Amino acid sequence: MTQAKRRRYRLLAPLVYLAALILLLEEWLWDIGTRVGAVIARWPPVREFDTRIRALPPYWALGAFALPAVLLFPVKLLALIAIANGHPVTGVLVILLAKIGGAAAVTRLYSLTLPSLLTLAWFARWHAVFMAFKDKWVGKLKGTLAYQRTSRTAFALRERLRRAVKAFRRRGRGGRHSMRPTRILRRFAAMWRARRR
Repeated sequence: MTQAKRRRYRLLAPLVYLAALILLLEEWLWDIGTRVGAVIARWPPVREFDTRIRALPPYWALGAFALPAVLLFPVKLLALIAIANGHPVTGVLVILLAKIGGAAAVTRLYSLTLPSLLTLAWFARWHAVFMAFKDKWVGKLKGTLAYQRTSRTAFALRERLRRAVKAFRRRGRGGRHSMRPTRILRRFAAMWRARRR
């Protein structure tokens, strides 16, 4: 490796790591969005809504697909204002919830509206171009050492968190504070009824 290539690698390495983190976050959000959408889709009113979305004509489907981005923009703006006014935790939590909610809505709407949208010639052409471009660059990024290291680190953190949650649940079962939420609610309801008598 020449001196110029080494220098360029050092300059670009942080950007590659940042791109790897963003890609992992987007994949994680897309996965959560798919799961949340599948759970919500089991509810009968949502199933009826899904049927109506699938039946939309192409340009109406395009509007429905763009709707979450339009609706979430003011929420994200308010979150940034909250951060600027000294409420960083609230702002970050709102942005995270908006991202997860937006990912759930977009993944669901994407799967519902795509067949209708692909009937538009210009959309089908640009969709194919975008998907080819995305697949090419995501493939290149996944082949980098930065992505592989970041992916391994994220997987290890996820496993540690999963083990910590399991240990916390196991520890909570045996202690005196291990009452299930339903038992607590039953006791609260019994106390409430006793007071009303």
